[in-house]
Amino acid sequence: MKTIAVIGGGITGVTTAYALAKRGFAVTLFERHRYAAMETSFANGGQLSASNAEVWTHWSTILKGLKWMLKSDAPLLVNPAPTWHKLSWFAEFIAAMPHYERNTVETARLAVAARKHLFAWAQEEGIDFDLKKEGILHIYRDKKGFDHAGKVSVMLAKGGLPRHAVTPAEMKAIEPTLAGTYYGGYFTESDSTGDIHKFTNGLAAAAARLGVHTLYGQDVTSVQSNGQQAVITVAQEDASPCVHTFDSVVVCAGVASRNFAAQLGDRVNIYPVKGYSITVNLNDEESQMGAPNVSLLDDETKLVTSRLGLNRFRVAGTAEFNGIDRDIRADRIRPLVDWVEQCFPRINTRSVVPWAGLRPMMPNMMPRVGQGKDANVFYNTGHGHLGWTLSAVTAEIVADTIVKTAEANKSKKFAASHLQTAVLTNN
Repeated sequence: MKTIAVIGGGITGVTTAYALAKRGFAVTLFERHRYAAMETSFANGGQLSASNAEVWTHWSTILKGLKWMLKSDAPLLVNPAPTWHKLSWFAEFIAAMPHYERNTVETARLAVAARKHLFAWAQEEGIDFDLKKEGILHIYRDKKGFDHAGKVSVMLAKGGLPRHAVTPAEMKAIEPTLAGTYYGGYFTESDSTGDIHKFTNGLAAAAARLGVHTLYGQDVTSVQSNGQQAVITVAQEDASPCVHTFDSVVVCAGVASRNFAAQLGDRVNIYPVKGYSITVNLNDEESQMGAPNVSLLDDETKLVTSRLGLNRFRVAGTAEFNGIDRDIRADRIRPLVDWVEQCFPRINTRSVVPWAGLRPMMPNMMPRVGQGKDANVFYNTGHGHLGWTLSAVTAEIVADTIVKTAEANKSKKFAASHLQTAVLTNN
C-alpha cells in the first residue's frame, strides 16, 4: 500500500486525507495544532458559495484598492510598505487579468461540482455542521454594482450556475429581516451555508475511521523529496527532530505552503490575505427572530453572512494585504458590528466574538492543485476565499491524480521488468 503524507489539518488537508483514504492509500496527516481546523478553517464566513466564484483579477479591484488605501475601515486594505513577495504577487495578479472571465467560469464549474461531493460525504458520515440550504442573496445599493452583477451572472451560467435578479420587494420577501434601501439583488437558490469548523472536525473523525493516522501538535519544519521518497521533519520541544519517510507528500498547508513548496523546488506564490469575522451570539428570542436565515453578500461592504443554528450569526469579510499578521484590530472589527446593527437592528450585539484568519491566495485566484516538479510531490492549496467552497472537488482531483501517477509508475515498472526478462531470455 502506498504511503502518503498530508501536511495541514485545515479543510483542504482533511478533505484530501479523506479522499485518499477512500482510495485505499495509507495516509498520515500532520497538523501543528492540537485539533483540526484551528486556523483559516476555524471561523470563516460559512458560505458554500458558487455564486461568489468571480475572481478578483479585474481592474476594478485595483482601482478600489487605491481608493481605499488610506481608510482603515475599508473592505480592501493594502499595506503600502513594499516587499518582494507582495510586489511579485501583484505583478502576477495584473498578468492574470486577461484570464478573468475564463477563471471565473472555471471556478464556478468547480464550485458546483464540489458541493455534490461535500453533501454526499456529510450524509454518508453523519456530519452535523449547521447546514442551511436557503440560498445566498447578493445585495446591491446602486445601479453600477447591480449591472456588473448581471455580467457576472452570465459567466456563472457558463460554469453551470443559474442565479436570477430580484427586485427590492422580492429581496424583502426572500429575507424579511433585512433593513435598509437597496437597488436590487441576485439570488442563488442552490447555494448554502454551514459551520466549516464542525464539518472539518467531523470529516477528520471519519477519515480516522478509514485508517488515516493523524498526528496533531506536529510542527513540520522541513519537507524534502528525491522523487522516490518524501522526508518529513517535525520539530520536538525537548528532543531531536523526528523524521518520517513516505512514498509521496501532499502540501495542504495554507499560507505555509509557499515555504514548503520552495523546499521542494516548486514555486507556489501564495500571499496571506487576512480576513475578519464576528460571531454574534443570539442569546435572546428577539435577536433570534431578527437574524436572517438566508445568507447574504453585501457588494458595497464585501461582507457575507451565515446563520449557524438558532443561536449564532456569522459575519465575515474584508481583505488585508499585510503579510503574516493574525492580529485582531478593533478598527477592522467595528465595521462588521456596525453593519449588523444597521442591517439587522433587532439583533443584540452585546455578545460578539471576533476572529481573524489568513486566506492562502494565488495571484490568478485559482487553487494550486496537482503534481509538483518531483513525481511524488503534490499540492492542494491556494484556494483563497473559497477554500471550503472548492475543497471537496480539489481533494477529489488531487486524489485522482495520485492514483493515475501510481498506476503509471506500476506500468513503467512492469514494462521494465518484462524488458529485462526478455533481454535475459534472449541472452
